[in-house]
Amino acid sequence: MSEHRPPNPRGVPDELRRRLGAGDAVLVGLGAMIGAGIFAALAPAARAAGPALLPALALAAVVAYCNATSSARLAARYPASGGSYVYGRERLGEFWGHLAGWAFVVGKTASCAAMALTVGSYVWPAHAHAVAVAAVAALTALSCAGVRKAAWLTRAVVAFVLAVLAVVVAALTSPAADANRLAPGGDLTGGGLLQAAGLLFFAFAGYARIATLGEEVRDPERTIPRAVRLALVLTLAVYAAVAAAVLLVLGPGRLAAAGAPLADAARAAGAGWLTPAVRAGAAVAALGSLLALVLGVSRTTLAMARDRHLPSRLAAVHPRTGVPHRAELAVGAVVAVVAATADVRGAIGFSSFGVLVYYAVANASAWTLAPDEGRPPRLVPVVGLAGCLALAFALPLSSVAAGAAVLAVGAAVYALRRRARG
Repeated sequence: MSEHRPPNPRGVPDELRRRLGAGDAVLVGLGAMIGAGIFAALAPAARAAGPALLPALALAAVVAYCNATSSARLAARYPASGGSYVYGRERLGEFWGHLAGWAFVVGKTASCAAMALTVGSYVWPAHAHAVAVAAVAALTALSCAGVRKAAWLTRAVVAFVLAVLAVVVAALTSPAADANRLAPGGDLTGGGLLQAAGLLFFAFAGYARIATLGEEVRDPERTIPRAVRLALVLTLAVYAAVAAAVLLVLGPGRLAAAGAPLADAARAAGAGWLTPAVRAGAAVAALGSLLALVLGVSRTTLAMARDRHLPSRLAAVHPRTGVPHRAELAVGAVVAVVAATADVRGAIGFSSFGVLVYYAVANASAWTLAPDEGRPPRLVPVVGLAGCLALAFALPLSSVAAGAAVLAVGAAVYALRRRARG
């Protein structure tokens, strides 16, 4: 269904090198999923779901598993940068690929800025914007230095964050904490199970980073599906342990009102000495998420630029480092401007809506695979597509309206481009 990629008129290399093994791919996914979300998403999810927080986490994991399976099968067949942009283009048509890519690039650029501001708020709250810009500049430079260097940093980030979370869970569930633990706050009547699942879903969304790096993974037909499944299972285990421990200490009522859930739970359990470690863990986790987001957004930007959906100059790959340096610099510049000038908390809603649309396209694309193309069981893309749409439209009305407006702009850009192309 797609058009052949236009020739590169400037003779600039635009092919990426396969440098990442299975372990690197798993770590990229873990670095994107085990990020700042676990330090912040529990409270708003508890406000929506009340005592049904853990079922909401399970629902989010089911949708994420379906999305991961569909994405992994597609990535194995189309091991090129771009993720659902490529899958939608190849399986559904150019418009759906464009819409998926647009939703991802716009939504995740806002998420990049949010992660950068999270770093600033934990490291130096009085100068959060300046720290955010510095973090964006440093990680963009690292990303431009080569994807293997980025994978190395991701490994260190994942190890540190997992160590912090393990210590927190051990402290909250230890017998020694029982005597100091405050009585949990009153339960809430949770009527927003779907909304809570929608909020928690994005803590799992990092497996897409494995797919968007498909052009840089060795033996992608085998590596990508295995890496996606393993990263998702490990992340679910970590999140379930953390959520259960925090609920045990705070209860859904106090958790819903918590500004920093893990730090508040540590203090409530008489382990206030953990607070600095939790703050450091949150800042490092946000850095890891930011790095993974920059990698993913720049690769989708590269793929869209190859097909002239974005300026073709962004399709260049550096001949020495083998990374899409122009796309990375462009993404970093836009994120730095947003992080320096705006409070992006209001943009997270439409970012969430856009990412669910992105995965809906992936599931619809997986439905079209034939058995000899590695099609997943039929129920998987059906549940994934229905789950994405249900969670998207369960988000607050303002988020749905903003997300729909962003998609409408993307559709208009596509129509104008088609008209100009004749």
